[in-house]
Amino acid sequence: MMQFNLQLFASNTNISSDSGMSAEMKTYYDDYLIDCADPKLVHDQFAQKRPIPMGGGKTIEFRKVSPLPKATTPLTEGVTPDGQKLSISTVSATVQQYGGYVELSDLVVLSAIDNNLVIAARQLGAQAGKTLDTITREVLAGGTNVQYAEGQVSSRAALVGGASSGNHYLTVDAVRRAVRTLKKNDAEPVDDCYIGIIHPDVAYDLMSDPKWVSVKSYSDPEGIYRGEIGKLENVRFVETSEAKVFPGAGKDGRDVYATLILGGNAYGVSEIEGGGLTLIVKQLGSGGASDPLDQRASVAWKATKAAVRLQEAYMVRIETTSTFSES
Repeated sequence: MMQFNLQLFASNTNISSDSGMSAEMKTYYDDYLIDCADPKLVHDQFAQKRPIPMGGGKTIEFRKVSPLPKATTPLTEGVTPDGQKLSISTVSATVQQYGGYVELSDLVVLSAIDNNLVIAARQLGAQAGKTLDTITREVLAGGTNVQYAEGQVSSRAALVGGASSGNHYLTVDAVRRAVRTLKKNDAEPVDDCYIGIIHPDVAYDLMSDPKWVSVKSYSDPEGIYRGEIGKLENVRFVETSEAKVFPGAGKDGRDVYATLILGGNAYGVSEIEGGGLTLIVKQLGSGGASDPLDQRASVAWKATKAAVRLQEAYMVRIETTSTFSES
């Protein structure tokens, strides 16, 4: 593990929030925080991304262009037809700030600052990642385009799982129906396929199907998405334990899982780079009168975040139970 100069954090000189840290050290810890958070940001992976609007208010805008209608009227020789206008609308979202911090006592700082600062940054990075991922997930899970299993039932409460008969697990047919919906709505794939965000409990059921293609058999391993486990019916599946679960929402109190099937440009998020996510280190002696004995240092993260659904028709939320649904 890389070692750091204790005096960069433990000196008692008058400082601002970042004083005592070299630019290289601050950059290292900022990058370390983002590295820890980034693997958790599965739900952001396929979004349109926009930078945080510095000095531009609290609203971030995404633009939508409506497709032009078919031009089925034949042209008349020598006559210029009427032109058409682009229909451009905006979808806006209000950015919010989120954050957390860990206090380090003077005894901890003086005895093992290197290890504890790194440990704190690692834990805060994980917290930041799960927090920001959950914000996007909840926006996506609130979509109006819902499919209950293969369409046999019409509500979440009617879904059955576990040891009951008539289990409503995620199946190839359910995925195929969702893909059909996206195709009917002219949703473009992401790269070459649609995207599925799936919980490990649900993936367990789907991967047993003989049509499942494991990521290990891909001919292009360089193009694998973060968390990707395989594909089926023109959907590439990304697995995350942070996929949306509705505890006890199914019949007999079974857990219900949401599997998101996404097309391109279905949703948008703000970027974490460029000020969207930062690490803040307060060394001993930076607290002024509120810390007269220089007893407290802290490590914190702060993020500015917005997520918004852009095209409801370009996403389908399949709700099912699983083999592991609890009763």
